This record gives sequence, structure tokens and C-alpha cells, in this order.
Amino acid sequence: MKILITGRIPESVLADLKSEHEVETNPYDRPMARADLLAAVKDKDGLLAMVTDRIDRELLDRGPKLRMIANCAVGYDNIDLAEATARKIPVSNTPGVLTDATADLTFGLILAVARRILQGDKRVRAGEFRHWAPLLFLGTEVHGKTLGIVGLGKIGQAVAKRARGFSMRVLYHNRRRREQSTEMDLGVDYRDLPTLLGESDFVSLHVPLSAETRHLIAAEELGLMKRSALLFNVSRGPVVDEKALVEALRSRTIAGAGLDVYEHEPALTPGLTDLDNVVLLPHVGSATIETRTAMARLAAENLLAGLKGEVPPNCLNCRELGRDRR
Repeated sequence: MKILITGRIPESVLADLKSEHEVETNPYDRPMARADLLAAVKDKDGLLAMVTDRIDRELLDRGPKLRMIANCAVGYDNIDLAEATARKIPVSNTPGVLTDATADLTFGLILAVARRILQGDKRVRAGEFRHWAPLLFLGTEVHGKTLGIVGLGKIGQAVAKRARGFSMRVLYHNRRRREQSTEMDLGVDYRDLPTLLGESDFVSLHVPLSAETRHLIAAEELGLMKRSALLFNVSRGPVVDEKALVEALRSRTIAGAGLDVYEHEPALTPGLTDLDNVVLLPHVGSATIETRTAMARLAAENLLAGLKGEVPPNCLNCRELGRDRR
């Protein structure tokens, strides 16, 4: 069968796919241009897509032979799942394998913003480190503070576990409250969202993007936070109203933020890069050699299974298609 892979993946994974099917790849470290993507999908049976690809009705119309779509990401808001289901196309994602890498990066952002690490690095490189002084370049403690986690899925739980090492008090908000046993195991306490925002020193977002979570954090929510609080987003950009965040950071409604994702990615809201109280990363939550390799391998496994007519290990819509495991 014919497969399209829209981004570069490790050669070892690519070799496995080429051993079974005819493969066309995007050889560049950049997303495929929309026109190129639409042209390339026309004769393909399988699609291994990246989170930057918009898999919508237009694309599915251009790929009438598609019988399996494997997304190389845990999030799948880039895919019109309902439309794929209506066309009886299984869709999969890559959950689990990026949990620890993303949780690690979350704490990297927390430390970077709280302790002003990037600002310190910039000062040293500019030759402005001339002496030590007791009140110079002060940050804020992480140890012992209150961390509010919004979205206690796998990544949120992994962040909560890391917070233990900093002796943090951990609050959480989730669409559905977790079982008491989970709360006890993680040492977390449930709060409704407004209460969590008001009590937390650091707020970390780990929710999927949906109609309910779009602009979950906007001007009203930012106004509920402590003026000393820090906000972190490693989930999806549109979860935060970026224009409202820029204003909150500029006016010091909150003290700072750390972002790995953006509302109009890769474009940034005007004013964001002018601020010195925000750390900006280029969507690298899962960017480790180990994790990106594992993601590609899992996506390939999903793709190969779907093309064989089997149920992919991480199928998102197979139950609706009547193909779930019994």
C-alpha cells in the first residue's frame, strides 16, 4: 500500500514502514505546505500525520483511498475525528509515551520563570555580571509553594509526582474529580477552578483542547490569580486567551508565565516577546530523542495495524466504527 509521512521520523522506524509498504515522506524539518499535502494524499492508503497537519473534510476529499490515519501526537485537535469516522477511517494517537518528557519540561519552565534563569543567562552573556549582592536578581522559591494543576490526566499526574520532590502543596481541577485513592496516592486536593486559581502560587495547564477548554484561562480567570502567581501552559495554545495574558503580564496582574504552546502557533500575539516576565519555548514538550522516537514507533505500529484491517493499539474511533477489541 501507499503511505504518506508528513514529517521526518527516525530512520529505524521509517525502515520498518518501507519494508512493508511504498512510502512517501516529507524530508524537511518543517510542516508540509498545504498545497503539497493535498496533492500528496490523493493516492495514499495510509497517512502518518504530524500535529501541524490539518486533517479536515477538504483533505479527506482529496484522499479518497485513505483507510488509516495515525497522528504522531497525543492531542488530536488537528483532526476532524467526526468526519473521519463518517468515512469509516480509523484514527489513532500516541498517548503515554510523552508523559514524562512533558512533565519534565513543565518543571523546567517552572524553575526557569521562578528563578529567572533565562534572564540570568542573558545578563552573564552580555558581560553584565560584575558582582554578587544580597538583593540582586531575586526570583521566587519553588520549594514549599502551592501548585495548581488544571487537568489531572497522565501528564498532570506526572507533574504532581514531581512536585513531591519540591515539598509542594498540590491542588488540582479536573472535569471529573478523581477517585479518593488517586488523590491519596498523589497527595493532591481537589478544588473548583476559581478556588484553585486563587490559592495557587503556580498554575500549570494540562487539558486537551476542546470547545469547553478553549480560552479556559481568559481575563476573568487571570484576575482571580495572585499578583505573585505564575502561569504555565504546555497543553494547547488556545486554552489561554493570549491577548488577555499579554495584558495581565504587562500590568503585573500576575507575576509571570511560561509557554510552550501558542494560541495561533507559530505566530505570537503582539507584545508577548516584548515582556521580560515570560519564558517562551518552541513547542518542545516531547522533544527528547527517546520520546520522539517512541512516538514515531507507536504511530507506525498504529498505522500498520490499521492498514492490515486490525484494531490499532491506540484507536480513537474504533468503537464508533464497530471495530473495538472485545
